[in-house]
Amino acid sequence: MNIDSGENVKGVTKNSPQASSGEHVFDQGHVTIGEALEATVLTAGSRPVDYSDAAAIQAAEVRATGRTNIVPGGVAAAAQSAATRNARLTRDDEKTTLSEILAEATSKLPSDKPVTRRDAEGVIGAELRNDPNLTTRPGGVAASLAAAARINQINQGSPRKE
Repeated sequence: MNIDSGENVKGVTKNSPQASSGEHVFDQGHVTIGEALEATVLTAGSRPVDYSDAAAIQAAEVRATGRTNIVPGGVAAAAQSAATRNARLTRDDEKTTLSEILAEATSKLPSDKPVTRRDAEGVIGAELRNDPNLTTRPGGVAASLAAAARINQINQGSPRKE
């Protein structure tokens, strides 16, 4: 699909005066932060949300929205609430999973943007700082954003640090 031709993307055209909340228009081939969060559902969705996941999701939301704080009722707020609740529960089957928090993350973000290397580095740092073993999880939030940043860098054609 060619965005420059004015074709529809999620019901919004390039020529539309303004995309409504939850609908974003970007160049083809760029993975957004919301899409990278949704990809985490495929790789680690059955895992219960913990504090390192919540921190990574918060860092991703802040970078996507450009705000310095989290959105009340947003993805990061839900992740923090789930991590706190999960820490109190003993049975894994009662815990809130990443898939429950990150399903349709793109539509839950008030704004979104393509993932850059700097975005991925910030999310990786947040996940590392909040993990008791100072590690990131394979297929987790940080790994998904890092993969999206690599894809965007390849699609852009030149390695650049944003």
